[in-house]
Amino acid sequence: MDRLRLIEKWCLWGHIVSMAFGLAGLLLVMPHPEILEYLPAGPFMYRWSLAGGGVIYILLGTIAVALYTYRVLGLRTLLTFLIPAVGLSLSSELLGTSTGFPFGDYTYLNGLGYKIAALVPFTIPLSWFYLGISAYLLARGGILAGLRSGLLRQMAAIATGALLLMSWDFVLDPAMSQTAMPFWYWHTPGAFFGMPYQNFFGWFGTGVVFMTVAALFWRSSDRPTTLERSQLTSPLVIYLANFAFAMVMSLASGMWVPVGLGIVVGAIPAVLCWRAADEGSDHPAVTENLDALRMPATTAGAGTK
Repeated sequence: MDRLRLIEKWCLWGHIVSMAFGLAGLLLVMPHPEILEYLPAGPFMYRWSLAGGGVIYILLGTIAVALYTYRVLGLRTLLTFLIPAVGLSLSSELLGTSTGFPFGDYTYLNGLGYKIAALVPFTIPLSWFYLGISAYLLARGGILAGLRSGLLRQMAAIATGALLLMSWDFVLDPAMSQTAMPFWYWHTPGAFFGMPYQNFFGWFGTGVVFMTVAALFWRSSDRPTTLERSQLTSPLVIYLANFAFAMVMSLASGMWVPVGLGIVVGAIPAVLCWRAADEGSDHPAVTENLDALRMPATTAGAGTK
């Protein structure tokens, strides 16, 4: 388990560093290519970043969240979220890129990896998974903390998790579809900074469906799936790091309204859910989960079996 925790640490920090590296390439190097002349192997690194940077950061985020979920909640809980999240989000994306329902009429461009059925990059359903479970765990921790998980509370947790997931797209989609190097484009630009309002209903609805499926499986689990505050630090970091990536992209494009809306209905509620979760009384557990966020110095110091 110590070895898995070490890999989780490196993947989490690699995920964050990859996003920062991508921001630097898109916002600094692309408008000012002369910077490459002053960087060792600058042209090579820039070409590699454009070709595979998006794939790398999504893969690292997926691995980090999968290992975290396995470590904290177990393999069954991981699989009963991962499979519905990937399967249902991929189905929605394939339907959306083919028919325009449920998100609107859009097409993925290059930069996010091999396309399934020549339509949807394979990394897209993975991002639905790792952001989806992070949002859902935060929602469960904030809403179900200290309470018996009745039907209305379960529904509130699912709705909150889907809202947090959708709020990320408030900030992400305008920038990623209208940047100097877009990753997808809308055939018929919508009223909300190029996006149709239908897109948000598609995001919310897709999130509700796969979170509901996971919740039904989790009800029969013999392990607790409502986590304490210390255990929710990693999901909060993942959520806020991805939110910050999208926020910087949008602000660089001068789009303040999506950022403000995303902060009000996404970032702030995510932090409030984390704060509302039970503190717990197991102090070693607090230390263990905070350790999962510290950058490991060396492999030798990590203590493996």
